[in-house]
Amino acid sequence: MTHSWHLLLLALAGLGGGLLALGTGIPAAPLAGALIGAALVSFSGRVEPAQWPHGTRTILEIAIGTVIGSGLTAAALGELRQLWRPALLITLSLVLTGLVVGLWCSRLLGIDPVVALLGAAPGGISGMSLVGAEFGVGAAVAALHAVRLITVLLVLPLVVKLVLPAGGHGPSG
Repeated sequence: MTHSWHLLLLALAGLGGGLLALGTGIPAAPLAGALIGAALVSFSGRVEPAQWPHGTRTILEIAIGTVIGSGLTAAALGELRQLWRPALLITLSLVLTGLVVGLWCSRLLGIDPVVALLGAAPGGISGMSLVGAEFGVGAAVAALHAVRLITVLLVLPLVVKLVLPAGGHGPSG
């Protein structure tokens, strides 16, 4: 099988996995499904490692940046005027916690420090896996973020229901 056929097979496996994952209702499910679909074909050993055409990653990064950026509206900017303090506190806390946990995982569990730091960093699966890809560890970073995302989506709604009174929005609500 030629290199072009290998890329087509990987793309079709990713497309199939992404479409199957759409039915789960989990945010970023298509990304996780595509990752799993392409990884299964790649793991089979029947295709050579993917060498995508020059510029492919750049085009995808621009597309993802455009999708994320288009969600930032004037209303969101208006809300940020009121929420800048909590946004700053949350961001600093998450970044520092991610650094500590990443370094801790690397040392205690023997994980590659780049994988551990990027895998523990706050951020979405799309963006962080692209950053990981720049360091040659995109799949490992995406796997860590997929586990985190799925866990958070399953556990956090239950915790919120247990912690907050029925129909309430917390202390200020």
